[in-house]
Amino acid sequence: MVHKFALLFIFTFSFGAIAQEEKTPKPNVLFIAADDLANVFGKTRPHGLKTPNFDRLMKRGVFFERAYCQIPLCNPSRASVMTGKRPDAIDVFDLERHFRESAPNAVTLPQLFQKHDYSVARVGKIYHYNVPKGIGTDGLDDAPSWQKVVNPKGRDVDDEPLIFNAEPHRAISGAMSWLASAGEDGEQTDGMIANEGVRLLEENAAAGNPFFLAVGFFRPHTPYVAPAKYFDQYLLEDIQLTKVPENDRDDIPAAAIPHNIPLKNYGLGDEILTPALRSYLATVSFLDANVGQLLDALDRLKLSENTILVFWSDHGYHLGEHFLWQKRTLFDPSARAPMFISDPRIPAHNGATCQRVVEFIDMYPTIADLAGLPVSDDLKLDGRSLKPLLENPAVEWDGIGITQVLRPMEGGARHVMGRSISTERWRYIDWNGGKAGHELYDRDNDPDEHTNLADEPEHAALIADLKKQLDEKASSEVPTAPFNTKKL
Repeated sequence: MVHKFALLFIFTFSFGAIAQEEKTPKPNVLFIAADDLANVFGKTRPHGLKTPNFDRLMKRGVFFERAYCQIPLCNPSRASVMTGKRPDAIDVFDLERHFRESAPNAVTLPQLFQKHDYSVARVGKIYHYNVPKGIGTDGLDDAPSWQKVVNPKGRDVDDEPLIFNAEPHRAISGAMSWLASAGEDGEQTDGMIANEGVRLLEENAAAGNPFFLAVGFFRPHTPYVAPAKYFDQYLLEDIQLTKVPENDRDDIPAAAIPHNIPLKNYGLGDEILTPALRSYLATVSFLDANVGQLLDALDRLKLSENTILVFWSDHGYHLGEHFLWQKRTLFDPSARAPMFISDPRIPAHNGATCQRVVEFIDMYPTIADLAGLPVSDDLKLDGRSLKPLLENPAVEWDGIGITQVLRPMEGGARHVMGRSISTERWRYIDWNGGKAGHELYDRDNDPDEHTNLADEPEHAALIADLKKQLDEKASSEVPTAPFNTKKL
């Protein structure tokens, strides 16, 4: 009799567990990307920046303030995020090479979700696009990653002749260029992307399907275009330019300065830099409003409690630091970039800022882990799950951040590979394995990286250790795979 009751108990318990598992819905994923968003949150927030929706977002999860991209250039960074692999593993260092040329069988993050019966869609820029020429096309997309794609094209493209270009010799995509546009948010490409993202959220909510929805915005990439009302939020007299010591570049290697920015501040004066920075902040506020549309939809559709929310920018962005603007450097403002992750099922540390060093390649295994999707060794991911940091942002963590950049030199006659490693205190950079120079910065005492300590004898052992770790993760050699020098 006891034996029969025991069997009945086991059967009842097992059936109950199965029933409970069936009742637990798969978590959704809303994967939001920005283009060229600087480190405008946390300690490096610009004076007067208005981002009420990002402030909301930060309260929902964990802000990783020390998150490092793998390469500070759009195409290779995005390819690295989506494959979970370092640039060396996929041979992508320029703006034209597709990762499938070297890794045809790679399983991207959205492909993994497709394999587990998720509805997977993309709106806007997730993989690389030529901005603004590629807007409205598939760009350098990866077709196997998606079941559905939407490529909006707004009035910002038609309004290109109205854009002010402070450097007419450059294309507006890489120049200090801006426009306070007429019209409403929904007429702009990014406003249309937000609206399409909301529409897909509504479709998925109505169908009841678990979804992975990627929404990629084009701003604040140059040209800095947004409706005029966002410019009106910022008065020119309130804009504060970054203060940089005049001798700031005296102790850094020549390779540290991007080939496309040979002059300090592009050779432009404050009369151009001030409205340029104002325009950049205006586009960040426009981005903020569009992200807010998605957050509102999550709440309205009652999806917030079962949706993993991820926000990232493809890399950092200079706003005058070291007399530099835009990207393509291994200085901290370019190598480090905003990253937020929220899982409503891990609510204890919502609103926390994590100071541990993490990498963008960690996003893939983290999202898979949170969704309960198995990641086989065959995928050969280079990152690791950040779930322990979501559960406790202050937990012990032996993180390092590896960032690379391939630099054409001397008119393209030769090339130099730059590599950086970031720990919680130190940042070490070498060029051509050190043959073209090296840099060491003490983040505790010199967060703006104005003093290069690499040639100080007392740091020789530290540099040797950091260089050993670099060598284990990233090659100092120029890749043999074809790449376009003009697109580095």
